[in-house]
Amino acid sequence: MLIWCPRIEAHLFAAIVPFVELISYINLSMSSSSVPSSGKQSSTMVGTQTTAANAAKAAAAKMHRRSRSGCFTCRLRRKKCDEGKPSCKACKHLGLKCEYKRPMWWSNNEQRRNQKEVIKNIIKRTKLNEKTANGPTMSASTPPSLCHSLPTSDTYSDGMGCTRAPSVDSQLSLDYNFSQIAQPDLYNSVAMPPPMFAPSFVHPGQFAPYEVDIKTESQMYINDIPTRRDSTISTFSTYQAPPVIGDTFPAENWLHQDYFESRRESFAEEPLDFQVFDFPHESFSPSHQAMIQVDECDQHLLNHFIDNVLRLIFPILEVNQHGSARSDIILPALESNKTYLHCCLSISALHLKATERIQGEQIDSDILRHRFATITELCEALRLDTNHAQILEAALGMIFFQCSVGRPDDCLPDIPWHQHFHPAIELVQKLDLPAQLVAMNGQPHSQPPFNMTLASWIDILGATMIGRTPAFADTYREKLIADSPSGLAELMGCDDRIMYLISEIACLEALKADNMDEVQLCAHIKLLGDQISLSEPPIGTVANAYSSTGAIRPKQLNKNMTAVFRLAARIYLCSLVPDFDRTQASIANLVNAMSDAMEFIPAGSDGFDRSLVWPLLVAGSVSLPNSSFRSMFSERAHRLGEASEFGSFGRIKELLKDVWNTNDNNLANGSKKNVHWRDTMRQKGWEFLLI
Repeated sequence: MLIWCPRIEAHLFAAIVPFVELISYINLSMSSSSVPSSGKQSSTMVGTQTTAANAAKAAAAKMHRRSRSGCFTCRLRRKKCDEGKPSCKACKHLGLKCEYKRPMWWSNNEQRRNQKEVIKNIIKRTKLNEKTANGPTMSASTPPSLCHSLPTSDTYSDGMGCTRAPSVDSQLSLDYNFSQIAQPDLYNSVAMPPPMFAPSFVHPGQFAPYEVDIKTESQMYINDIPTRRDSTISTFSTYQAPPVIGDTFPAENWLHQDYFESRRESFAEEPLDFQVFDFPHESFSPSHQAMIQVDECDQHLLNHFIDNVLRLIFPILEVNQHGSARSDIILPALESNKTYLHCCLSISALHLKATERIQGEQIDSDILRHRFATITELCEALRLDTNHAQILEAALGMIFFQCSVGRPDDCLPDIPWHQHFHPAIELVQKLDLPAQLVAMNGQPHSQPPFNMTLASWIDILGATMIGRTPAFADTYREKLIADSPSGLAELMGCDDRIMYLISEIACLEALKADNMDEVQLCAHIKLLGDQISLSEPPIGTVANAYSSTGAIRPKQLNKNMTAVFRLAARIYLCSLVPDFDRTQASIANLVNAMSDAMEFIPAGSDGFDRSLVWPLLVAGSVSLPNSSFRSMFSERAHRLGEASEFGSFGRIKELLKDVWNTNDNNLANGSKKNVHWRDTMRQKGWEFLLI
């Protein structure tokens, strides 16, 4: 459904009209060969360019796959690996330890440099031995004398358990008195973080610095005839050198960066899981600089995206794997996927408009121009039925990135997220990602496909937005039975099992909408309630998320966020009970428990409120006027500042105002009638994904 605003300037109509044609096309099956009737000439040109681009992208994708399967020693040396098992020829010849499993030194810049020096010394000594020996060869019984690689993950454990702790029976029920939960003093229980200039401390909201080369192209036209075309390359850097205290920091900038990143990792008080996902791209090495090609008029949008928008995307993944969002997902995609780049430039313009409150024809034109380019290329790729992985990557970006930007009252025309998700579902199936996810069952060290995990996050919570069954509900059910993770905890903060149960509740709601028998409905509600109770952790599991040095503890943050989602899942389940009444004491207790649990979630601009939009919406929509939830929500929104006005958090802030206004008026008039937040969204014409 398109949302149109009368104030859109007339010159934008020409750019908007194709959207109407594309809406029906985006839902077509991948096997469809129909093409929009208008614009045949331009479609032919786009098709020719896309075919050439697709061939190049396919070749690049193959190179990525070959590169990823090589051993880590060859990858560190930047040498071609023959992928021999158990050792490749290069490592065997040089007497190096051939490591196909990601070693500990790979994830730390300082250790990686040390390992490279060790390998260089080994190679030098090997060559020297070969020259000086010039005679007797090594016998089969002679052990290699040069295998001195650093300890790896095979030798030392990182301390993290790979299996889940056994569930304990919980005494929790809907009538449990949540007010008895003990509240520790969050502000006096830990030491204050060190000053910002101290090299040992990295603020939770900050990211390690990095550089990106931006290739800008400009072309001169004379009488509409293209003449000279110029290209320039500029380096975009997010590094800001801290104040130099004596000789603490070396002079070279790249040493500043490496020291900055290595110090941050060394001060983490919880071991981190590295390479949790099977990413669609080869990870950037420390020396790699992304080369992103943009037109000159769009350079400021790319700069803004890298500097301001990138840090808003995947904040939980960034806590669990420092730098992974930029080096494993976003920068590689910006470099190699043109459709994804257009998507990000549109998102950047939308964020710029929201945060800087820019009004005018130019910013709206930038948003629509890149939005239209993204959808046009997606449609063409769907028609050609090629490059499925890149199409899926861009489609999920179009859906998910909107959750971080834009104001609720933005009225530029767009395609609803669930219409983008239809082709994404088909792409997921074509790539056989659900089967890959199920095949992980029983394999503790397996790496789920990143795009399948992202699609699962959108699918499960998105199903609750529109009241339908999740597209991959059967897959989540198999994972639930096998108690096998999908990477959701590392990506979005909630334990996988709770997310699977939310999927089951969404399925039950869809059955209720189809007039399911009330006796059966209540039986299923009780069964799912028992399953949620079995996931309850021991008392005291929820605790302060900060360490004594002021750093975020990833494991503890995951436990705290899971507690919030678990309570929201209970409220969601209770709302399915026939004649649901939000004024009941049991519901009020659940909402108050949610307020208490939020005390353990870091707040403010560097906090994680924007990662808890769905549970805040579910609990807030049934809160009473005198509930502690409302004061908690207001206080946390105030601490977010301007950031509380845009993205999904800004949208639920406006949505809850309307829901509270209606429900509170009904209550004041003696009616217990409760308007559902989904009905309010329909009345406002909103089709947002609120996650």
